[in-house]
Amino acid sequence: MRSRIAAAAAAASLALVAGCASGPSLENRGEVTAPPGDSKNLTVGSAGFTESDLLAQMYALLLNKAGYGTKILSVANRELYEPALESGQIDVVPEYAATFADWLNAKENGADAEPVGSPDVDATIKALRRLAAPRGLTVLDPGKAVDQNAFAVTAAYARQHRLRTLSDLGRSGLKVRLAAGDECVRRPYCAPGLKKVYGIDLTGVDPKGVGTTQAKKAVQSGQDQMVLTTSTDATLDDFGLVLLQDDKHLQNADYLVPVVNRSRAGSEGVAAALGRLGPVLTTQDLASLNEQVDSWRRLPQDVARAYLEDKGLL
Repeated sequence: MRSRIAAAAAAASLALVAGCASGPSLENRGEVTAPPGDSKNLTVGSAGFTESDLLAQMYALLLNKAGYGTKILSVANRELYEPALESGQIDVVPEYAATFADWLNAKENGADAEPVGSPDVDATIKALRRLAAPRGLTVLDPGKAVDQNAFAVTAAYARQHRLRTLSDLGRSGLKVRLAAGDECVRRPYCAPGLKKVYGIDLTGVDPKGVGTTQAKKAVQSGQDQMVLTTSTDATLDDFGLVLLQDDKHLQNADYLVPVVNRSRAGSEGVAAALGRLGPVLTTQDLASLNEQVDSWRRLPQDVARAYLEDKGLL
């Protein structure tokens, strides 16, 4: 889902690979303990998919308003942009709390390390900050918006069986075939969790991908009964689908959170500028913004500016 990248960004990515170190924590602890930096010209990173592009544009606009010069660099995968963030080639990126915490944990302690991300946002942010600080990274406060795995059924199916939550589906005793990625059969937040936490009678996983058009069409047609997507999916209405509430909090706390390079962008000015967005932007807002780009074909920079102006942030 999050793999789109332009050719120009790919070239930039190659340059970053050549120049990125593994971070100040592993080589120069002094950079971590030095006073937070306040560079007036900042590079905002995007991971190259619609939502990340939108957030990067909003971050840049808010920083501009606060007197910072900005440029945006799109780098498609975390393996490239996270070292660039540590080294100061990128100064700020929008991240997802639980996913980033687990990624840094695996980087520090190995791929088999016990996950530190959880449905508890406070515990997740605490773990993320503990892992990020030695690498010269500062994790700012999370906002309201969260982009986490979510499950959808057709609106007609939900009405017929009186379903609003995943617990409702578990209590219904209905047999459910799930359209999802093939990794769903072993991921704790997916098939195993749906069975263990909610008691849903899963008859199988149809490997059509996470939130893909093919997966949604399979549910729309009745071939499958439920699809794994995300909480900010902008196209559910197009397929007549509705999300079922994760009322027992199976999914991790993937709240949106700005992460900055401390030595260049760790100042109170940067935190204050970016902190204006968090209390305003909701999950529903983000889904609507994604829709404007993906379905209405508007440019991310135009959508971002219009939203911030509408909310009185510009």
